[in-house]
Amino acid sequence: MVRIIKIKPEDNAAIPVEDVKQGEVLAGGLTALCSIPQGHKIALADLKPGDKIIRYGVSLGGLKTGVKAGGLISEQMLELPEASCLDRMPWGTQNSSVPPLDPSLPVFFDGYEAPGAFYAGTRNILGIMTGVQCVTGVLNVAVRKIREELLPQYPNVDGVTALNHAYGCGVAIHARESVIPIRTLKNILRNPNFGGEIMAVGLGCEKLTMDMLLEPEENNTDNVIILQEQNGFHAMIKAVMAMAERKLDRLNRRRRQRLPLERLCIGFQCGGSDAFSGITANPSAGYASDLLVSAGATVLFSEVTEVRDGAYLLAARCADRETAQKLAAEMNWYDRYLEAGGVDRSANPSPGNKKGGLANIIEKAMGSIAKSGTAPIVEVLSPGERPSRKGLIFAATPASDFVCGPLQMASGISLQVFMTGRGTPYGLEAVPVIKVSSRTAMKDVWYDLIDINAGSIAEGTESIEDVGRRIYNMIVETASGRHKPWAEEYGIFNDLCIFDPGPLT
Repeated sequence: MVRIIKIKPEDNAAIPVEDVKQGEVLAGGLTALCSIPQGHKIALADLKPGDKIIRYGVSLGGLKTGVKAGGLISEQMLELPEASCLDRMPWGTQNSSVPPLDPSLPVFFDGYEAPGAFYAGTRNILGIMTGVQCVTGVLNVAVRKIREELLPQYPNVDGVTALNHAYGCGVAIHARESVIPIRTLKNILRNPNFGGEIMAVGLGCEKLTMDMLLEPEENNTDNVIILQEQNGFHAMIKAVMAMAERKLDRLNRRRRQRLPLERLCIGFQCGGSDAFSGITANPSAGYASDLLVSAGATVLFSEVTEVRDGAYLLAARCADRETAQKLAAEMNWYDRYLEAGGVDRSANPSPGNKKGGLANIIEKAMGSIAKSGTAPIVEVLSPGERPSRKGLIFAATPASDFVCGPLQMASGISLQVFMTGRGTPYGLEAVPVIKVSSRTAMKDVWYDLIDINAGSIAEGTESIEDVGRRIYNMIVETASGRHKPWAEEYGIFNDLCIFDPGPLT
């Protein structure tokens, strides 16, 4: 008998935990009318055209064609409903709460204080920001030399990273939306993992001038190198090396300190999702999030399109009217952004998401929201904005993994937890990334890329709370430098992709 998972009592669709063959008997006594892949939806009753498919207790859309009990419900059979209205969403109507913290769980971590930072760091890294893509080649050469020749002399420094990006020139620098990439780059440079050390390399003729990235007191020869002012390539490399050595000397004096978890900011993100993400990996991450918030930590969750269809659920958890209004404003902004590009929210999910059983963006959104747990939402951030509060925060970002990560870095995370069903080797060079798989099969195949397997929840051998506590403990161990997630261990790092909704010139 094949185990199936039904989330809410009112659901009329469930998913099998393994592939189903035609004629197999399912839990509850249903017989499969056809082959049904793992994670795809099975009708629990006879349904006719126009009937709504209910999963997570919400409608995923109306059926275009009927289906018998035990039949497959495919994405092609569903009509995507209109997006819900964002105006006048009731806020604060849900009695949001967090579970009491298990006294056996740690409430301190060993982190790095960063001068002037709202949060502490989990790593001790020299970050070098470029002012424009033109200097990337030179900086990459210099960084290789820094790693080979200088870094061994500074054993307390974890690494050096070139914060290369494709912004800076060929852009409409004064366009209305240019505030997003400029704010993002400015705030990334101030990530607590960089220890308050400012180092930037520009060309000299780019539109993104250093005064846009730095405060007046920071924009000086102690922190900035302009390549057009150097006498040739070797002088450029020498200048970068000399500045890096001064920065490394100061960073090398940093030491880990025992700090309360209220000094920690963690980002939660999901990518390569499947039908199990919303019932194993994301809920267990949500439980860990609640525990972290209960312990005083700050947790950011993101991805506008992947929560848009559950915006009313988030508004119900907003702590005040201002937060709920900003939530609606960010969602409305993104609706207009997609419309200007000639698409809407149906551009998500991806082909891989659909292969994993996610029929449409409503189903994906319900699973995505699960990673936020049940805590009240105390603040909503625009893309790349820094928090002013501590607790559970929605940081508005695109759903793209490679854009969401840098935006969360700009908002101050010093560690990220990444849930995946289909699998991705994604990683961030400046921030350790813990990977959580939604399926045991994923962990079995990528045994040396997935850090925690939540598939045991679907199999009934662990609870959401069990896996959530494991995530919590790994966060503390990773933040304290006692554990390296696989992506960090192997040096698997993605390029720094900056969200720029403005025009090129």
